[in-house]
Amino acid sequence: MRSGTKPATADTWWLPRGVVALRGRIFEKANGDRAVTLPSAVHGPEVFERVYAHPAANGRSAGAGLSDLFWYWLSPGPEVHQEHLEPGERYEDVAATTRRMLAGTSDDLMAAATRTIARTLDTVPEDRVSLVRLRNLVMPAWAGFCYELVFKEPCPPHARDLITAHADDVISALKCTGLRHPKRRARLTEYLRAKVAAGEVPYPLPETLSPAEQVHYLQGTMFNTAVVQLSEATAHVLLALARHPDVQQRVLDDGTEDDRYLTRVLDETMRLYPLFGIAHRITTGEIPLDEHTVLPPGTVVCFSYPGYHATGYDRPDEFDPDRWAGLSAKDAHHIPYGVAANRPCPAWRLSPLVLRAAVREVLRRFRLDSTAPHTRSIPHRAPCLLIPRGLSPQPRRLAALRRFVRTRNAVEDVTRGVRQLVLGTVMVLHARRRRLAGRYFEEHPPGGCPADRDRGPGPSPHVPARS
Repeated sequence: MRSGTKPATADTWWLPRGVVALRGRIFEKANGDRAVTLPSAVHGPEVFERVYAHPAANGRSAGAGLSDLFWYWLSPGPEVHQEHLEPGERYEDVAATTRRMLAGTSDDLMAAATRTIARTLDTVPEDRVSLVRLRNLVMPAWAGFCYELVFKEPCPPHARDLITAHADDVISALKCTGLRHPKRRARLTEYLRAKVAAGEVPYPLPETLSPAEQVHYLQGTMFNTAVVQLSEATAHVLLALARHPDVQQRVLDDGTEDDRYLTRVLDETMRLYPLFGIAHRITTGEIPLDEHTVLPPGTVVCFSYPGYHATGYDRPDEFDPDRWAGLSAKDAHHIPYGVAANRPCPAWRLSPLVLRAAVREVLRRFRLDSTAPHTRSIPHRAPCLLIPRGLSPQPRRLAALRRFVRTRNAVEDVTRGVRQLVLGTVMVLHARRRRLAGRYFEEHPPGGCPADRDRGPGPSPHVPARS
């Protein structure tokens, strides 16, 4: 459940390299910092681990030019998003609330995930092959699941649609495949504001937050990041299974109670396609980088999850769940939910449970097939054929559908790459002009950010009015 990821570039060989390179330079320019990226050619995974776990690597947004861009993408309320809160009382208060919402027995959590995924799959025809975008397919299910976590009641269709529209808008902006739509996001804000005002949240909300901030906390943490990351993770796992039919069949045949082989598939998927690209931290004290170099306070350190996950493995670019048969996650370069010493993902326990339940329910109903490429960012939203169990499509028909998926994606890669360049540039410039993070910390210096209790239930003054 993290949002601090850099937009990834397209990996299609025939996309003009100039477009990809130019987009990369634009986002590097947006940072505006002299950043240190780990691991690197000079500093390997052991330095990555040591610096990431250092107590002074705990700044979140204050002092990094890149924060303005992430706050822009995450509005409204990025200043109270759990991932971006600076260390202190407000973060501890918010984190405790999130832990309460994510608590539950394994059986209950898995049953809830199965139930919500099943409702979504009930809408897929059982008498023909369906072409879907996996992220689009599962996002409404996870919207309903997170609603049940927060409100302890079934999710009404209207609320599910509001949450899905909001989460899709955020992740599309983050991937630069679409502009932000603040009015679309505001509709969810208003819905949640009414629920909070009516006392319909069965948990005590963080007392260090104002009423408006409590709403934005729920929206950003539970109905943005939680929904987005569960949807992206599910899409990654299902697309990996669709592209590796032998692995898919082994998962289906594995009847062990602990889902041993499916757990290996999840580990390998999160290793090769980590949900987090670059997590940036701002040092609040000196950190030794090596015996000759000390990172001073205020240094922006970019921790590359793909870079770290590629070290220490044979054939690191190959999808091989069997590598985990004799490899313990705690002994490997594998941090799908962050590091315990530096604010790990609060869903580190919940996510594997519900992902396994979701995958099992999908495979119980459908065989998966896809010829779409699999990249970490999956900007194509994971095109996939769903073939109902018991249905035997004509080989020529299935082959034609597979060719269509491949050809359509190849065409979309070019147009999508250009669109990402244009829209990404527009949003970078707009974010730098608005300076959401910079202005906030000018008014609320780190270490002294009390809740603005006089603000009342109105919108935060830092919510952008338009894209």
